[in-house]
Amino acid sequence: MIDYLLVKHVHVTCVVLSGAGFALRGAWMLTDSPLIRHRLTRIVPHIVDTLLLGSAITLVVLAGWYPTTHAWVAAKIVALVVYIVLGTVALKRGRTRAVRIVALAGALATFAYIVSVAIARNPLPFG
Repeated sequence: MIDYLLVKHVHVTCVVLSGAGFALRGAWMLTDSPLIRHRLTRIVPHIVDTLLLGSAITLVVLAGWYPTTHAWVAAKIVALVVYIVLGTVALKRGRTRAVRIVALAGALATFAYIVSVAIARNPLPFG
């Protein structure tokens, strides 16, 4: 049997690591640091995010929080897609520095929204 609290702790740890790692890579992008192209910088986020997604899916199944019955889970999924798109524009696909900066700010705001939705279990946590 899978221990819910263990999975939750893994998930929260991965959230912190993923968010901090993205913010760090964003700072490196802003400062044109060569560290953003380092091999570990390209590999570690995929490992952390895979664990994050796996633990999220496990929590949804264990707790029965399906997006069709819990609006806050659906909101997190939609926001996750927005975060991924903005993150790739910020770190890779943005054609200009200005586009990358705007995408970085949007991605960080979206990340904060996802965390706030998770804490409040409400798709409108600031309302």
